[in-house]
Formats: sequence, structure tokens, C-alpha cells
Amino acid sequence: MADIETLLSRWQSAGVLDAGAASRIRVYESAHGYPSEPEHANSERAVRVAGVAWQGRVALILGGILLASGVALFVSAHWDQLGPGWRYAVVMAMVAIFHIGGAMVRDKYHGLSTALHAVGTLSTGAAIALVGQIFNIQEHWPAAVLLWAVAALAGWALLRDEAQQTLTLLLMPAWLVSEWAFAAQGHIGIDVYVGRFLIVWAVLYLTAFLGSPRKIVRGILFAAAAIAIVVGISLQLQGWHSWSSTQFFLPLHMRVWVWVEIAMLPLALSLFRMRKSFVPVLVGLAFAIALPWCNRSWTEFYNYGATNHGSFVRTEPNLLAHAMVAAFAVFFIWWGVRESSRALVNLAIVGFAIAVGWFYFSSIYDKMGRSLGLIGLGVLFLAGGWALEKTRRSLLAHMQHLTATPLEAQ
Repeated sequence: MADIETLLSRWQSAGVLDAGAASRIRVYESAHGYPSEPEHANSERAVRVAGVAWQGRVALILGGILLASGVALFVSAHWDQLGPGWRYAVVMAMVAIFHIGGAMVRDKYHGLSTALHAVGTLSTGAAIALVGQIFNIQEHWPAAVLLWAVAALAGWALLRDEAQQTLTLLLMPAWLVSEWAFAAQGHIGIDVYVGRFLIVWAVLYLTAFLGSPRKIVRGILFAAAAIAIVVGISLQLQGWHSWSSTQFFLPLHMRVWVWVEIAMLPLALSLFRMRKSFVPVLVGLAFAIALPWCNRSWTEFYNYGATNHGSFVRTEPNLLAHAMVAAFAVFFIWWGVRESSRALVNLAIVGFAIAVGWFYFSSIYDKMGRSLGLIGLGVLFLAGGWALEKTRRSLLAHMQHLTATPLEAQ
């Protein structure tokens, strides 16, 4: 509450808030789990705490990453010199030391404890793979992802912190798509279904955590979802291609299984955040279903001798695919304005710009000469960038006005 008290004092001094509104804000924050400080709290201490919060978080995150990387490099450098018994002991110690250290400092240094437990859970994934290698366990790598996800889920249940929650929410979908892709390998359309999975789950993660007080969970899942959408669209644009005439489409039971993962699970989870994510998940599902069909396909034959001949199917996105990707970005611009999410609006505008640039390079640039193509590209960057930036600022100003209006009404 230290930074909130500083802001309230500044707003009251400026005449933006009266004493009654400031009191109601304090009551609201206290009711939602944020302990209130007395009004006579040391303002210098409040500014100091608010000023170092983000530096401390950055230091802990970078420290955790560097620590995990150093341990991995140390183990890999000496791995060949160790026997199976020592290898197993090192792997178990690698996991145990971090979690024991996190438990020892949890009461006094909660941030450090969270970082150590996160490194311990990350080390668990490496430990699972290494133990399988040590004892030559039969290879089924999706099961290793499942065990890692279960370890993260146990950490979330016991610790209730943001790092364990983030790892769980990332590893569970990773296990689902890994298990299905492993079973379906060699069939036509695997890339399409993986792309659909990534798009729908990314939409769920982009929207379900808007406004969440857990900033680390929200930020990491937002970044991961943004990357997943780009990868998912790229996979879907490959269409129903095949690299050999011996490939076949997926059998019925695999299609049922994958549609449970693509549609039923995200829709069921979005019901918990009906207002924020159910409609976007529906739109993302419709987009993911339609996009792979927005292409043109043709069959190419090859013949490299009497025994090496056959055919394969190639696909290429058509004009409707470009329009759908742009419309998908426009929908999220509108949804970001509706939910007053600056991050979602900015991401969707970047996505729209990428969609326009992709259309120019794939459909226009090749049909023009080199000089005209570069001139058109320059005009596109200058005029299009100016128009998008003007639109973005207008939308953000409109959002700020909509957010301020209910406060003024009170």
C-alpha cells in the first residue's frame, strides 16, 4: 500500500480526489488482500519501497536464470566423467538443494525463496530427462513433459506462488500437444492441428488474465501467447500438404482426441472467466478452423529413376487468408479497447501491421520492379506507420476517457 498512499496523497493535493473517494479506495484495496498502512506512514520509506520493487524483481529473475544456466553447464561439462551412481546423485542434489534453500529463506526473503523454488522446478525437467538417460528407460518423451508438469502443479499447490503457477500453465498445454503430436506423427495435417491448438490456447491465455493482480503470471503468459499465435498461424498457412504419396489423413479417434484439446478444454476453462475470455476463445476457434482452408493447393510429381518417383501436395495462402489474419487482429484491437487493455491493443496493432506487410511482400512486391517495389515499401512504412500510430494513440485516449468516466460519476 505504500505506493498507493503516495498516489492518493498526490491526487488529493491536486484536487483530483476528495477525502471520501480516497477513503473508499483504501477500503477496497484492504478488502482485496492488500494490507493498509496508517496515513501517517513514513512517506520517504513509501517512495523508497515503490522505487526499488521492479529492480528487485529483475535481479531475482536474472539471478535465477543465470544460476540455472551455470548449474546446467557445470553438470554437462563433467557428465562424461561420472558413473551412473554419481550421475543420479548429482541430478537429485540439483533439484533438492534449490528447493531446500527456498524453504529455508521463505519467511525472511520471500522473493529469493520464490526464485530458488522456480529454479528447482526448472531443474526437475532436466532431472527427469537425465534419469531416463542414466537408466536407459524406454523413450516416450511426452511422458517426461507430463512428469515435469505434475512437479510444477505440486509446487503450485504447496507454495501458491506466481512462478509455480506460470510453469504449470505453460507445461500442461505443452504436454497435451506433445502427447498428441507424438501419436499422430507421419500423418497429413499434423501442422494444421498443432497450429489450431496453439492459436486457441494462446487466445485463452491472452485474455483470461487481463487485469490479474499476478503481474508475473500475466506478463509471461501474455508474451508466450503472443509468440504462440505467430507460430500457430505460420503452421496453419502450410495447409494440408504432404511430402509423400504414402502419407494418410488422421484416423477418427485421433481427430476426436485433438478436438477435445483444441475446443472443449479451452472453452470449458474460459467459462471461469466468461466476461474476459469466452467470446475471444470462440472467435479464435472459428479463425483456427477456417484458416487452413484459405489456400490453393496443387500436386507436384517427381521422377528420379525407375524406383524413385512419386508426388506431393503443395499449398499457398490465398487472398482470403490475408484478409482473415488482418480481421483477426482488428477483432483483438476492439476487444482490447473493450477491456481497457493497453497491452492487447498494442499487440493487435503490431499484428495488423505484420499482416499488411506480409500481404505486400507475398502478393504485390514480386509483381513490381525492384525500384518500384522499394518505393512502395517506403510509402507503406511511412504512411502506414503514421496511420497506425495515430490510430493507436486515438484508441488509447478513448480507453483512458472511458476509464475515467465511471470515476468522475462517483
